[in-house]
Amino acid sequence: MSSSLQKPGRRKLLALAGGTAVAWAGLAPELALAQAFPVRPLRLVVPFPPGGPTDIVARPLAQMLSMALGQAVTVDNRGGAGGSIAADSVAKSPADGYTLLMGTVGTHAINSALYKKLPYDPVKDFTAFGLVASAPVAMVVSTASGYLTLADLVAAAKRQPGSIEFGSAGNGTPGHLAGELFAKAAGIQLRHIPYRGSAPALTDLLGGQIRLMFDPVQSVLPFVRTAKLRALAVTSKDRAAVLPQVPTVSESGASGVAGLANFDAEAWWAVFGPANLPPAVANLLRQDIERIVRSDGFRDKLGNLGVTPAAGTPLAFADFHRSEISKWGKAVQDSGITLE
Repeated sequence: MSSSLQKPGRRKLLALAGGTAVAWAGLAPELALAQAFPVRPLRLVVPFPPGGPTDIVARPLAQMLSMALGQAVTVDNRGGAGGSIAADSVAKSPADGYTLLMGTVGTHAINSALYKKLPYDPVKDFTAFGLVASAPVAMVVSTASGYLTLADLVAAAKRQPGSIEFGSAGNGTPGHLAGELFAKAAGIQLRHIPYRGSAPALTDLLGGQIRLMFDPVQSVLPFVRTAKLRALAVTSKDRAAVLPQVPTVSESGASGVAGLANFDAEAWWAVFGPANLPPAVANLLRQDIERIVRSDGFRDKLGNLGVTPAAGTPLAFADFHRSEISKWGKAVQDSGITLE
């Protein structure tokens, strides 16, 4: 482990905040709190069951954050309502830095437009620690399905509208909304089957209970590599480095499937805590998380799964977050999707 992820470096950074004697007097309580933090284990809440894409990103981060803080960081999987149950529980947790959320594009950019009565505000009710990773969504089918290309799937859906069901990790997840947007763009009707996470949806896809699934590439990649599933396309603007042979949805549009040109929808993950965290604790966590995400160790732990680590300044993330809320909000509005 690099020394940059250990406590001494953080202590030095905090000590530099002293400034003048007057400033030090004002900062002393905050610095004392940060010096003591953490004194007990932390909890990283993952809003989906174990084994899914969010879990895959969260576990190496939790392991490395535990090493940086000198306290255990346990992963707490809480699925349901497109991640809203877990997000709401973190928003209502004590603002002390001991409860964190692995937020997603669903919990923090999609759900506010998708759900009529969301119990939390994705901006006001949280302290953002920054972007962790992003990944394209993959469209996958069973290799026994008979669909060899995206054009095959679209043609079948047009012959029998509503006969093809697609699974996702739940209502409001990137997979769900990407599927709805794809169907609208392609001019077809698909039937959505929501699951409580990616793992149970993949089980049914492999078992033939559903014929299509939209999910971030890292959760389906092992099955594509072993030829248990076939990837028809990825929803990102560019091809995924781990699946270079798989075209993008927009490429399929350019090759004759009307309505799909310029299609782009990616999943992302960011860490949040409750609003109103003590600034020194928030800064301490933000610095550690950013160092971890930028490290070679984190990239190595994510492995060759198609997930791209991403870190930036708090200001850059705030701008990104606002733009994502606007982008997905319009997408939800255009698609006509609403959930109770």
